[in-house]
Amino acid sequence: MAGEKTARVPVEAYERELLRLQTELVKLQEWVRTEGARLVVVFEGRDAAGKGGTIKRVSELLNPRVARTVALPKPTERQRTQWYFQRYVEHLPAAGEIVLFDRSWYNRAGVEHVMGFCTKEEHQLFLRQCPIFERMLVEEGILLRKYWFSVSDAEQQRRFRRRLKDPTRRWKLSPMDLESITRWEAYSRAKDEMLVHTDVSEAPWYVVESDDKRRARLNMIAHLLGSVPYHEVKPPVLELPPRPPSTGYVRPPRDLQTYVPDHAATL
Repeated sequence: MAGEKTARVPVEAYERELLRLQTELVKLQEWVRTEGARLVVVFEGRDAAGKGGTIKRVSELLNPRVARTVALPKPTERQRTQWYFQRYVEHLPAAGEIVLFDRSWYNRAGVEHVMGFCTKEEHQLFLRQCPIFERMLVEEGILLRKYWFSVSDAEQQRRFRRRLKDPTRRWKLSPMDLESITRWEAYSRAKDEMLVHTDVSEAPWYVVESDDKRRARLNMIAHLLGSVPYHEVKPPVLELPPRPPSTGYVRPPRDLQTYVPDHAATL
């Protein structure tokens, strides 16, 4: 049951099931491409909630020409004068494409609202317009899935400390992330208000308990696959052609080219 303490998923079971689910994602990709479907997956949640790691596992075996991740930087001065949803619209998928939003238009309901980067009027306008915008996407035929990654304050703190100590993860920690620690309750209220206004039947929110990253990844991917009516598309039969006989080609001497040094030999 959601919220109860459960044992972490063992590594072997996780890796076995992840590969199975990723194989199904490839089938989903081919169905999207063949049928000309358009799939949008929104990943939202607190800092260090596990969104990025899940997106990586969703996309790592997919064709980047079909499935792409969108993680927009802060808006430019020109974009600030546009309709708020405008810069997200240009990243929506065409036929046969999948778009994964690593944070999305919901920035206005979260960080912008809590940190004061938008006015109260802009925030309220967003809450009124967002369900209308998403209904338009669904009516247009876009498959829209929205996932909120829920992490406890204790687990978030643990992950922040790990990022501070690990030089390969240090880039993931920003001053804005640290600010979120002191505004935990403000973010909680903002999230609750967001869900009240935007958890609509046409585009519902799905909450992913993410204190256990492995469990969160498996649960989210399994749910996504179960929510889309895809089927396996049989690939065309391919056969390797026989190599033609040699016509006398001779490779140039190796010393005429510059090779990468064999660093592996020093290990």
